[in-house]
Amino acid sequence: MMYKTDIEIAQNAKMKPICDIADTLGIDEKYIEMYGKYKAKVDYNILKDMEDKPDGKLILVTAITPTPAGEGKTTTSIGLGDGLTKIGKKAVLALREPSLGPVFGIKGGAAGGGYAQVVPMEDINLHFTGDIHAIGAANNLLAAMIDNHIHQGNQLGIDTRKITWKRCMDMNDRQLRSIVCGLGGRTNGVPREDGFDITVASEVMAILCLAKDMDDLKYRLKNIVIGYTRDDNPITAGDLNAQGAMAALLKDALKPNLVQTLEHTPAFVHGGPFANIAHGCNSLMATQVALKLGDYVVTEAGFGADLGAEKFLDIKCRAGGLKPSAVVIVATVRALKHHGGAPKDELSKENLEALKQGLPNLLKHIENITVKFSLPAVVAINKFPTDTDKEIEIIERACHEYGVEVALSDVWANGGAGAIDLAKQVVRLAEEDKDSTFQYIYDADEGIRQKIEKVAKEIYGADGVEFTSSANREIKKLEKIGLDKLPICIAKTQYSLSDDPKKLGWPKHFNITVRNVKVSAGAGFIVVLTGDIMTMPGLPKKPAAVSIDVDSSGRIYGLF
Repeated sequence: MMYKTDIEIAQNAKMKPICDIADTLGIDEKYIEMYGKYKAKVDYNILKDMEDKPDGKLILVTAITPTPAGEGKTTTSIGLGDGLTKIGKKAVLALREPSLGPVFGIKGGAAGGGYAQVVPMEDINLHFTGDIHAIGAANNLLAAMIDNHIHQGNQLGIDTRKITWKRCMDMNDRQLRSIVCGLGGRTNGVPREDGFDITVASEVMAILCLAKDMDDLKYRLKNIVIGYTRDDNPITAGDLNAQGAMAALLKDALKPNLVQTLEHTPAFVHGGPFANIAHGCNSLMATQVALKLGDYVVTEAGFGADLGAEKFLDIKCRAGGLKPSAVVIVATVRALKHHGGAPKDELSKENLEALKQGLPNLLKHIENITVKFSLPAVVAINKFPTDTDKEIEIIERACHEYGVEVALSDVWANGGAGAIDLAKQVVRLAEEDKDSTFQYIYDADEGIRQKIEKVAKEIYGADGVEFTSSANREIKKLEKIGLDKLPICIAKTQYSLSDDPKKLGWPKHFNITVRNVKVSAGAGFIVVLTGDIMTMPGLPKKPAAVSIDVDSSGRIYGLF
C-alpha cells in the first residue's frame, strides 16, 4: 500500500484563510496581524480584554522515553485537538515552533504527521514568522555588547574567563561549540574563549516563552546574568543597558502565532525550547490566550514525562499559575519493544517478551504523573498497522493495574476521527477533575542540591546524585549571591530515565552526575547540566538536509 508523505498531505490540504480561523475563536480583527493568507500573529494585549473570562481546561500531552522508533507526541496532540472538535468541543492547540537544527538534522520538523498536522507545514518548519531568528538576533546583540564593553575599557570589570553568555544560531553545528574569538590584533576585540548554543537553548528563548507581557519581558532580559567579575559578583544585561534594544528586536516575536490543523482546528504555534536542554514548552502567553478562547486547550511538553512534563509542571505551571485538568501519556508498541531490547529492524514483528521487558518505562511515567504530581492521566497508544491484539492487551492490562485507562490513537492515518475515543477519555478525566491535589516535586525555596535530588530520586528513580567539583563551586557561588531560590531545569539525555542514554526501560540502581550548574536568572530557573548533554547539537552522518530540495515553481520536496 502506498502512503502519501507528510509534505504531500500538507501540500494538498485545503486551508481556510486565517482570518476565518480567528473568527471561529471570536478574535477581534484589531488583534490580528496577517503574515500572508494562512498565518497571523495575535496581539498579546487581547489578554487585557479577556481578564474576566474563565479559562478553558488545559490538557497536557507527554510521552514515554523517546526511542528511534518514534512515539508521535506532536501528531497525537494535533489529532486529539481535532478529535475534541469532532465530539463538539471548542478546542485550541498550543504547540512549539520547530527549530531548523532538527529539521535539517535527524529528528525532522514539529508540525505533526500524516493526517494530523498543522499547516502551512513548510512555513512552520522553516522560517515561519521569524520568531526564532529574532531570538537569535537579540541573543547575539547582547553578546556583541559584552565584547564591545570589554574592548572599550571594561568599566564593569567583567572577567573574560567567567563570561557565561554564548552566541547562538538556529542550526546544528558542532564546529561552533567551543571557539576562540577576538583574534587579529587590538582593533578586532579582546581574544577569549567562547562558544555557540543552538538558538532554542538560548535563555532568550526561555524568557520569551515565560514572559507574561512586554514589561515582564524587559524585566527578565534585564536580569540575565552574562558573567562575573574577578570577585564573582554577577554582571547582568541590565548593567550593560541591553534590555531595551533586545526587547525591540523581540517586539513582534512576543506575539503568539495562529495557524490551523488540516481539519481547521485553531492552533497557536509559538516558542520552541528543547526539553533536554531547556524547559521544553510553548510560550506561556500563547497558552494563556488559548485558555481564554477555547474550552479545551491541548498542549505538549518535549520528550518524555521525566523531561518536558516535569519542567512544564515544576517551571511553567509554577510561573503561570497553571494546572492541567488531564494528562495524556503517548506510547507505541514499537517503542516499548525497543525499550525491552528488541533491535530496531525487528520492531514490526510480534515480540511479547520484549514488550513485557520494556513496559516498565511506560509504568514509571504513569507513576510520575499520577502519583508524584497527583494528576489524572490516560495512556494513548499511537497505533501502527503491525501492532497485534496480544501486544495491545498486554499494555492495557498493565495500565489498568496502575489505575489508568488506555485509548487507541490512529490519528496519523485518520486525523481527528482516529482520536475520538481518546478525546472522550480526556473529557471524562477533565470533567471529573474537581478536587485534584496537584503538587510540585519540590519547593523553590529549598536548596539547589535538595531540589536536584528530589527530581533525580522521585522522577528519574535514581539512588542519589553525585556533584562534580565544578558543580559544587557554582552552587556555592549562587548561594552566596542569593540566586539559589529558583526552580531547577535539569539538562539530561532524553533517551533514558538516567543520564546514560544506553540505559533503557526503567533502570535501577544508578546515580545522576551533575557536572555543572548555571543560573538563567532572567528565565527564572537554574540550569543543571548532567552527563554529556550538549547545548549545541551536531548533524548526523546523513542529515535530512541532503534530501530537501525546491523546484523551479517554489514547491519544496523532502521535508518531513
